[in-house]
Amino acid sequence: MTALSHAIQDYLKGIYKIRQGQGTVTLTAVAKRMGVSAASATNMVKRLARLGLVAHAPYRTVELTAAGEKAALEIIRHHRLLELFLRQHLGLDLHQIHREAEKMEHTLSEAVEARIAALLGDPVADPHGDPIPGPGGMLTQQAHPRLEELRPGDRGEVARVSDEDPRLLRRLSALGLLPGTHVRVLQRRRNGVLALLSGGRRQYVSPALARAVFVAPRRG
Repeated sequence: MTALSHAIQDYLKGIYKIRQGQGTVTLTAVAKRMGVSAASATNMVKRLARLGLVAHAPYRTVELTAAGEKAALEIIRHHRLLELFLRQHLGLDLHQIHREAEKMEHTLSEAVEARIAALLGDPVADPHGDPIPGPGGMLTQQAHPRLEELRPGDRGEVARVSDEDPRLLRRLSALGLLPGTHVRVLQRRRNGVLALLSGGRRQYVSPALARAVFVAPRRG
């Protein structure tokens, strides 16, 4: 990890997250996620391929190699442990911890990572509900439906929320739609707005918010 530049680590993490969300990683998707031109993304992917971190042929998808995936999971572990530390021990708001962890994740040594993990009790999930990879690079990702996919009468527990947009996170925090919250869908309006029962009160959730919330369904 220490031999890889911050930019390379960011690309590996980005490629991993694209694969988790979309399944297929294209150069267009990489460029969009990293906020760069197609040419810049292509040059970096070629560099990653020369380093043996990705496999890519012209006009084909981008695939992480075993070494690339291990490096991606290591930086994700750093990030998510830092988020939990910042939330639990420094009291930062949910929408703040992602940005701060992005700044710190590249400089975290393995010794400090181990101390933070021990201090937190070797956690398995970050404050957003995302799983934290183990020290050996293992990650178990559970698939949960988005809130927008639920129908009236369905209920469950918020398993995780997307950390991609701080504005949405602030709104979700204000509504109390965070991991561990129980919800029941009451109604879906024509404009896509959902009426929910959560935290003992009726609330209305926009389609954008509903796409950012993942729910573990409950039966009965």
